Amino acid sequence: MYPLIRPALFALEAERAHHLTIDALARWSEAGTPLARRTPLLETTVAKLRFPNPVGLAAGLDKDGRAIEGFFALGFGSVEIGTLTPLPQPGNPQPRIFRLKRDRAVINRMGFNNDGLEAALPRALAAKRGGPLGINVGANKDAKDRVADYAYGVAEAAKIADYVTINISSPNTPGLRDLQHGQALAELLAAADEARRAPIQRPPLFLKVAPDLEPAEIDGIARAAIDNGIDALIVGNTTIRRPVNLHSPNREETGGLSGAPLKPIAREKLTDFRTATGGQLPLIAAGGIDSAAEAYGRIRAGASLVQIYTGLVYRGPGLPRKIVRGLAKLLARDGFASVAEAVGAG
Repeated sequence: MYPLIRPALFALEAERAHHLTIDALARWSEAGTPLARRTPLLETTVAKLRFPNPVGLAAGLDKDGRAIEGFFALGFGSVEIGTLTPLPQPGNPQPRIFRLKRDRAVINRMGFNNDGLEAALPRALAAKRGGPLGINVGANKDAKDRVADYAYGVAEAAKIADYVTINISSPNTPGLRDLQHGQALAELLAAADEARRAPIQRPPLFLKVAPDLEPAEIDGIARAAIDNGIDALIVGNTTIRRPVNLHSPNREETGGLSGAPLKPIAREKLTDFRTATGGQLPLIAAGGIDSAAEAYGRIRAGASLVQIYTGLVYRGPGLPRKIVRGLAKLLARDGFASVAEAVGAG
């Protein structure tokens, strides 16, 4: 079905097609769409949260939490909304999403466009969940104190979310990735940890990092995350690199590259973080995952969960179910009784 309608969607400007997709899933949710069935072999626990399967929706697709139930109904074991900022912001000027069709990739420079925490959180609270719901938070572009923005976001999201993700890895907010380093990172993580613990211990805290990190930076992030109570690392986000084998005319656009060309970079960074953390922190793999084989490879390389986004653009809404079914077959083929047994086994 999707191959038949994809040409019509691709005939539209990319952001327009994105909004139409979210609107369709939101209406589907309102019609009472059933949530996905559980697959016992794929159920797994990460950060004390039970996931019906390890395939999650990455943040960025449903920024404002308008279609949470619809995404769960597609078969996702978790859904992460956002990035949400304390105040609404329009993001960067349009056009800001570009398809690289020949490369099965996307470049975006959205800039944390969203309606703000206050608008999205009631929708998150009301949504029926088929698994853990994550809320991804960031700082407003013009914030005078970005650490304070993150602390506020964590405190508010923690009232509703099953887990909260701190996003310091977007390349589209100037200076944001500077928070991944040294004292700035330590101060941010300490403030976020305090925000989610007050007045009582609340949800797990995840940290989303960029794939464009050097070995010394990876070691520093791993140590800071462990020292400051982070419960899992999401590795990673879009890349500012441009592989030499890109073919599409849009390859020269500025912004973060996602999709198939990100695979080797994302795989490498996952392995690097597995080494740097020594297995002390669960890792969540993102970037270029568009098949059960790729998801399984990331799990065997050390990921406890995987997240997808751009794969949906090219493979369609049936992708999560295909990955879930394929993972079950691959685990059974190799004699694993659970996802946890396969993590790091490669």
